[in-house]
Amino acid sequence: MSPDASSSSLTSAPAPSSSSTAIPQPPPFDASQLAAANASLSDATPQEILAWAVDNLPGLYQTTAFGLTGLAATDMLAKLTRRRKAASHLVPLIFIDTLYHFEETLALAKKVEKKYKVVLSVYRPPEVETTEEFEEKYGKELWKTDEDTYDYLVKVEPARRAYAELNVQAVITGRRRSQGADRATLQPLEIDSTGLVKVNPLCRWGFSEVKDYIDMAGVPYNDLLDQGYKSVGDWHSTKIPVEGEDERGGRWAGNGAKTECGLHKDYFKMKKAYEKKRLETELAARDKARGEDEVGESSVQLGLLAL
Repeated sequence: MSPDASSSSLTSAPAPSSSSTAIPQPPPFDASQLAAANASLSDATPQEILAWAVDNLPGLYQTTAFGLTGLAATDMLAKLTRRRKAASHLVPLIFIDTLYHFEETLALAKKVEKKYKVVLSVYRPPEVETTEEFEEKYGKELWKTDEDTYDYLVKVEPARRAYAELNVQAVITGRRRSQGADRATLQPLEIDSTGLVKVNPLCRWGFSEVKDYIDMAGVPYNDLLDQGYKSVGDWHSTKIPVEGEDERGGRWAGNGAKTECGLHKDYFKMKKAYEKKRLETELAARDKARGEDEVGESSVQLGLLAL
């Protein structure tokens, strides 16, 4: 049964009147320096990678959907905070509320915020706060009718808006090599097309290592895992993996070719594709209103966009 995400009491960051943009920024170090940093961290523990990131990366945040790996990283950072006797949790959190999370995920977000006394910034799709508002503005079951646009609106745009508003320069992720697909060759550090540094502290751990840490450290986790789930995303496209599937086998149920939601794809390509579709939709509606004699003008505008 789908949860009513609009009932969440998590406080979201203010929504802008229009979609934000991102301009590519030069990375804080060049390709050779990135390679050297990864080499120096090649045998480091997750805790050592996190400590290195805290000491060397300004504008550092943790992006999380409260999966097991992200929860382990949050707990490790809490321990680092205590060891250093810092006044507050060393790395604030960013949570992208797609408005289609399970209620169990939203409850966990509040539990983590309280347990670790961490600053949690919540971002939602542009110009909406509830599921009902989203569907009125963008359509029902958009994940079925236009999956790329859905991913852009509920994940990519809110994340990039968060990075811009919070001056984020580096993020800690929960990605691991054992999750397969595009993640199979992950390094501790990456730089994406916008210049954002991504830190993957647990990239060499497997699922069992992460789960063992969670259990031994008493880290709160999503109640859905006790029902057989291993990787939890939106309620409409997450299922319990069948025997033989990897841990992310239950994500994007029915779409075996999909392995990422868009957060770790090329931002500028996704934004351009979204803007093109949006303009096509607007021009089609305008053409319908004005009549067939106006189609030529719209075609010219689309041609310019494709250049």
